[in-house]
Amino acid sequence: MVRHISRTRVRLLLLSASTVALLGACTQGFDYDLRGIGGGFSTADAASQVGTEQRPQPDNRGVISYPNYQVAVAEQGDTIQSVATRLGVDAPALASFNGIDETAPLRSGEIIALPNRVAEPSPLTGAQSDGPIQPGSVDIGALAGNAIDRAPETNNGDVRVAALPPASGTAEPASTGKEPVRHKVERGETAYTISRLYQVPVKSLAEWNGLGSDFAIREGQFLLIPVAMQSPPAAQTEDATPKPGTGSPTPTPPSATRPLPPPEPLLSETQPQPSIDVGERTAASDVARMLFPVNGSIIREYSKGRNEGINIKAAPGSDVKSADAGTVAAVTKSAEGVPIIVIRHEPELLTVYANVTDVSVEKGTRVTRGQSIAKLRDGDDAFVHFEVRRGFDSVDPMPFLQ
Repeated sequence: MVRHISRTRVRLLLLSASTVALLGACTQGFDYDLRGIGGGFSTADAASQVGTEQRPQPDNRGVISYPNYQVAVAEQGDTIQSVATRLGVDAPALASFNGIDETAPLRSGEIIALPNRVAEPSPLTGAQSDGPIQPGSVDIGALAGNAIDRAPETNNGDVRVAALPPASGTAEPASTGKEPVRHKVERGETAYTISRLYQVPVKSLAEWNGLGSDFAIREGQFLLIPVAMQSPPAAQTEDATPKPGTGSPTPTPPSATRPLPPPEPLLSETQPQPSIDVGERTAASDVARMLFPVNGSIIREYSKGRNEGINIKAAPGSDVKSADAGTVAAVTKSAEGVPIIVIRHEPELLTVYANVTDVSVEKGTRVTRGQSIAKLRDGDDAFVHFEVRRGFDSVDPMPFLQ
C-alpha cells in the first residue's frame, strides 16, 4: 500500500510541474495556432504592440464615408432590409454585396459595405462636416509596410500633402483621417489570421467591425482594418527644464574642435567593391538570390525607418516581374486605389511591390522567377517601390539583388 501511494504522489507532482510549465508559456504570449510555445517564432507580441485609432463616428444614418468607398454601421435590431430602407438603397443588392441574407439579424456596430455611394454625410445628417473623410497625406512606404503582411493589401517614402477644398458658405471644413483598408473575407480566413496579416490587434479589429465575443466572421464579409495610431512628438522649448533621471547634456566631442587623424584604410577598402548608387541602371543577374523587378534606375535607396525598400524608375507600362518564385500572399490597394502585391518566398521571407497597375495575379497564385505580375504606372509615377522583408522587419534588398 505504501509503494502504491508513493507512485501516485510522483504522478501528481509530474502533472503539476507540466501544468505550471504550460501556464508559464501562456504568460509569454503565443498565437492561437500555438506558435510561440517553446520560444518559437510568434507574431503575438508584434500585433499586441500596435496602437490603433478609434473608428470614426457615423452620422445619424450610420454612414461613414471615405473617398473610395462608404460603409454603414448597423444599430441594435437592424437587418440588411432595415439598413437598406434607412439609406434608400436596394436591399437584395446590399445583401448580395455583403454575403448575408436580407432578414439576418445584425450585431450592433457591425460594418455593412455599400455597393454604391449614397448622399454624403453633412450637418443635416448629424455629421460634423460635409463630405467624406479626407486623407491628410500619402506614404507609399508606410502603406507597403502595413500591407504585409499588409501582406495584403498597404507609395514612395515621400510624404505628399493634398490640399483640401476650401469651405463654402457656412459649411464646416471636411474631416481628415486615413482611409482604412477594406478587406473582403475569403474562405478559410479567421479574425486571427487577418489581424496577423495586417499587424493589428484582433481586439481592435473586432471593435472596428462590431464582431462578437467569438470573433466570428463569414465569407464575403467586408472588414475595415484599424488605422495605426501615430502620436506626434512632444513639443519642447529650448529653456525646458529636464525631468529627473533624463541626464545632463552630452559634452562636445574633441573631433568637433580638433580634427582626428585620418584612419588607415582597411584591406577591404583597397579592393574594388561592387556598388549601386542612386541613378545607376539595374541589371538582371542569374546568380543573384533575386531578380530586379524592373530594369531601370534606382531613384531612391533603402534607408531603415525612412524608406523600407528601393524605388526603381523605368519606362511607363514596363512589366513588373516577381523577384523569385513564390506564392502571392496578398493583393491590396492603397487609400488612393493603387495596387500593392506581396509575395511569400519562404516562411518568413516576403517581397513587396507597390505603386503598380494592371495586376495580373491574385492571392494564392504560384509565380515563377521573373514572371510578370503587374505594370508600371504612367508619367512621373512610373516606378516600383520594392521591399524585401524577413518576418515583420524590412531588410536591404541590394544583397539579394547583387
